[in-house]
Amino acid sequence: MYEWMVWLEGSALAQVLRDAGVWTYGLLNLAHIIGISTLFGAVLVLDLRMLGAWHSIPLPLIARPTVPLAAAGFAIALISGMAMITFNTTEYHGNLFLYIKLPVILFGLLNVVVVQRLGAWRNALSGGVPTAGERWTLACAGAMSLVVWLTVVGCGRMIGYW
Repeated sequence: MYEWMVWLEGSALAQVLRDAGVWTYGLLNLAHIIGISTLFGAVLVLDLRMLGAWHSIPLPLIARPTVPLAAAGFAIALISGMAMITFNTTEYHGNLFLYIKLPVILFGLLNVVVVQRLGAWRNALSGGVPTAGERWTLACAGAMSLVVWLTVVGCGRMIGYW
């Protein structure tokens, strides 16, 4: 892992970003916070609905704006986060919170793929009335998603304090 970190910190991208000016890191950090906020805000609303909140609002009406917002937020957070880490990658070597955050992000993406393949999700999005088992499945998926993204946000915040 350390060899990859040395390579990334010495990459052309890292050099371009460091040479771009004193505001570059701060602007990337701002973009990262906006991306995370957009991702987590959308995920929070969708997951709470999957857990049973606002049951009078059909899931498709909540999923329609939140799913693309979460995807856009994730893309912004991913691009800005990868750019930010190039500035001083080797300083993160051994940082427990980074080593937790990265695989949990992958697990979160895997969770998204699994949820989209669930019959309960497809039925709910098509406007079908979910069975008790489907409601339970969606609630479990929503709870898992909340745990995953809260872990990512928490670890991301703690990286700087390690």
